[in-house]
Amino acid sequence: MKNLLLISAAALVLAGCKTLPLVGNSDEDSTGTNETRLEAALAAQSDAAKARYQYRHPKETLEFFGVEPGMTVIDSLSGKIWYSGILATYLGPDGKVIAADYSMPMWKLFGGFANEEWLKKRENWAEVWVDGAGEWAGEDAAEVGAMVYGSVPDELAGTADVVLLVRALHHFNRFEEEGGYLTAAFADIHKVLKPGGAVGVVQHRAPAENSDKWAEGDNGYLKQDQIIAAFEGEGFEFVASSEINANPKDQPTEDEFVWRLPPTLGTSEDNEELKAEMIAIGETDRMTLLFRKP
Repeated sequence: MKNLLLISAAALVLAGCKTLPLVGNSDEDSTGTNETRLEAALAAQSDAAKARYQYRHPKETLEFFGVEPGMTVIDSLSGKIWYSGILATYLGPDGKVIAADYSMPMWKLFGGFANEEWLKKRENWAEVWVDGAGEWAGEDAAEVGAMVYGSVPDELAGTADVVLLVRALHHFNRFEEEGGYLTAAFADIHKVLKPGGAVGVVQHRAPAENSDKWAEGDNGYLKQDQIIAAFEGEGFEFVASSEINANPKDQPTEDEFVWRLPPTLGTSEDNEELKAEMIAIGETDRMTLLFRKP
């Protein structure tokens, strides 16, 4: 695994971290308990999103990470559903959800889809994200912000209750040698969290017997023991692991990668038999890890 154990310090570029005015702020808590509010947030999503709950277990995952209404949560590589869309409703008007994107220099290393035209549009991603949040955040939503990993302004230090790294860690690791992006991310997370704040990791899990080279992140998979060692090496406390997102059917060989499986099905577009095999496996086997900043 590329330098996963060699982690020092660096910095979250706050790219236009502004907030969206609250919509429909209610004086009464009509949702009842935290669990009821979370269930309501999940029920509000599309049928396509709900179909993936069997693999992503959002209720159990957010509960395991200790996410509660009113918190400030940083959602790395966020989407309009996973997890910012769910969090905006669940955290409620007293909470904040801040989407955190990769830096532009890191995106340039992706190649392929990240061509010049795509990168140009990405330059004002933070502003576009916040301005568009009204379309998906719903009523009584949390404040919505956006930032880019790179450097944390002092005013953001020690403000977050939880940082989520859901299927985002492998990209930091695969580009560590090119620009120290994993190193920077660890320092960013440490700085932005409150004392006692949590880091929730959901990550495609590499079989322990596969080679470290194969499990550097280019194939989407990382090894669980190395992730734990990396966090502990940076002063985070390993709190617990869970198998709520495990899938024992996913046993990749070193000729395979994450994106062969749903929802991408990247190797079976023209092969119905292979596609059926991949669908039968389901989404990837994932570790679910909880860490805490002392």
